[in-house]
Amino acid sequence: MMIFRAVILGTIILFSGAAIAVNEDLAPESATGIQPGQQLQAQQQLVVSAHPLATAAGYEVLQQGGSAADAAVAIQAMLTLVEPQSSGIGGGAFMLYWDNSKQQLKAYDGRETAPASADENLFMQQDGKPMSWWDAMVGGRSVGTPGVLALLELSQQQHGKLAWSTLFNSTIEQATQGFSVSPRLHQLISSKLNPGLGRYPSARNYFFTPSGHAIPVGHLLKNQQLANSMKLIANNGSEAFYRGPLAQQIIAAVAAAKDNPGKLALTDLANYKAIERQAICQPFREYRVCGFPPPTSGGVTTLQIIKLLERFQLEQLAPESVELNHLFTQAARLAYADRARYLADSDFVDVPVQALLQQNYIKQRSQLIDPAKDMAKAIPGEVSPLLSRADDRSPELPSTSHFVVVDQWGDAVSITSSIEMAFGSTLMAGGFLLNNQLTDFSFIAEQDGKPIANRVQPGKRPRSSMSPFMIFDQQDKLVAAMGSPGGSRIINYVAKSLLLSMTSDLSLQQIFALPHIVNRNGTTELEQGTKAEELSPALQAIGHEIKVRDLNSGLHGFEKVEGAWHSAVDPRREGAAMGD
Repeated sequence: MMIFRAVILGTIILFSGAAIAVNEDLAPESATGIQPGQQLQAQQQLVVSAHPLATAAGYEVLQQGGSAADAAVAIQAMLTLVEPQSSGIGGGAFMLYWDNSKQQLKAYDGRETAPASADENLFMQQDGKPMSWWDAMVGGRSVGTPGVLALLELSQQQHGKLAWSTLFNSTIEQATQGFSVSPRLHQLISSKLNPGLGRYPSARNYFFTPSGHAIPVGHLLKNQQLANSMKLIANNGSEAFYRGPLAQQIIAAVAAAKDNPGKLALTDLANYKAIERQAICQPFREYRVCGFPPPTSGGVTTLQIIKLLERFQLEQLAPESVELNHLFTQAARLAYADRARYLADSDFVDVPVQALLQQNYIKQRSQLIDPAKDMAKAIPGEVSPLLSRADDRSPELPSTSHFVVVDQWGDAVSITSSIEMAFGSTLMAGGFLLNNQLTDFSFIAEQDGKPIANRVQPGKRPRSSMSPFMIFDQQDKLVAAMGSPGGSRIINYVAKSLLLSMTSDLSLQQIFALPHIVNRNGTTELEQGTKAEELSPALQAIGHEIKVRDLNSGLHGFEKVEGAWHSAVDPRREGAAMGD
C-alpha cells in the first residue's frame, strides 16, 4: 500500500476582517496554511479527498472489494464528520460517474431544491427590498432540501458492489471515538467567517467550549448524534433521512429558528429525487472534456472558457506568463457574462446550452479577445431573440469539497459536494449541519421588467458553480478527473487546470500548486503571497484592474501517466491521497 497523508504546515493566515456587507470578494473559507504537495502513483485504485480520514475511509472500502460508488458513500459520510464546514449529508452534490465496463459516463444531480411553498418573494422584505445576504443566510429560511444522500444511494444502487449498510462503519466508529480537531477546522471556527456560527445551541455546544472559545487544535471531538444518524441511514437507507426520524429532526431544527424561519416541510423531504442527467462534453485538441449540465453553471461556463482559447497557441506560452494569464482572463470574462444571463435550473427555464457551446458562436465570441488589451466588462452574447433576460447578481459563497476515486475496474467518480457558506445555515440536526443553498438563488425575480433565470421557484434547484470534470482521450479512455471548491471562482480554478493539463508538460500536481489568477468579469484577482503578484504591473499596463487577495481553492484530482494513476492534491488545504 502506498500512502500520503497531508499535514498543514506553514504560517496561518488569519481572516482579515469582520465586514458585514457581503459581496463576491469574500472567500467561502478563510486561508489556513500551505502544505507541501506530493504525488502518489497507483496502479489499480486511488482516492483523493479533502481530509486524510475521509481518504482512508474510501480507500478501506476499495480494499474490501468496493467500487468507486461504494467508496464515494464512505468518503462523504466521513467528510460530514471531519470537514463539517464544507459539505455533508445536510447539503447537495453533483457527481460524474465513469462506468468503464460499459464505456458510459453518467451525471447524478443531488442539488438541493426550494420548498414547494417558496416563491420569488422568499428573500424579499415587507418594504419590497431584498434581505441582506447575512440576514437571509443564517437560520431556517435558507435551507433547501438536502440531496447528497439521494444521489449517493442512486449511484450506489447502480454501481455498488458492497452492501450499503457496511459503507458507514468507519464514520460511525470515528464519530463515537472522536477525531482530532485539525488546525484548519479550528481556524475556520475561530475566524468567525460565518458570524452566525454559535447563534443556535446545537452548533454552539458542538463547535465551542463552555467559555465560548473555538474548540482547540488536537481536541478529541466526538459526535454521538451523528453516529446514531449514520446507523439509521446504514440500516434503513435514505428512507430514514427523507421520511423517517431524521426528516423529523431536520424540520424541527428549521422550525426552531424563530429569528429566521424557513419553509422546508416534511413533504419536501419525502418528495425529493436525485436526477440522472446527461453530461455535457466538448472536444479540445485530441481530448474530449466532460462536465456537469445545469443547474450548475460550472460545466457550460468552464467548457466555454477552454473552447474560447482553443484557437490560441497556448503550448508556446509559459503557464505563469502574463500572456497566457491575460488570455485566460479574457475568456473568463466572456463566459461569466453569459453565465450571469442564461444559466439556471433547466427544468424550470430555457437554458441554451447547445447554443452557448455552438462552434460558430464560440468562434465569434473568441474574436473579441485582444491579446494585448483587457476588454473590461464583457457583455453577454445574443444566443436567441426569444430569450430576453436580466443578469443574475446573486452572491455565491459555497463552502465546498471535491473528491475523486478510481477503482480496480477502472470505474471513476468526480464529485463536488457543498453546504454553501462555511458551516451552512449553522443549524444542526442529527449531528450534521444544514445547508444554506437557497441563498444561491437571485433574491430579486426581475430587473427592468426582464425575468432573472435564477429566481426562486417552488421545487427549483439554485444555480451553482460546482464543476466536477473528466477528460478522455481519442480512444475514449479516461485520462484525468478533477474539481474544486471555491464559490463562483471554482470555474476559474478548474478551467485553468483543465487547460494546462492538456496544453503543458506540467503534472497535475504542479498545476494545482500554481498561483491563481482569476477573473469573473470584473477585477482581475491575483493570489496573495505568490508569484502571481509579480504580474500586477504588466497586467495593469494593458488595462487590468487588479486586486491581490487570498484565493483558497481545494483542487483534487488524478491523471493517467504511462499506465499509472497519479494523484494531485491542492497544497492550500489538508487533502490526502491513498492508493495501490
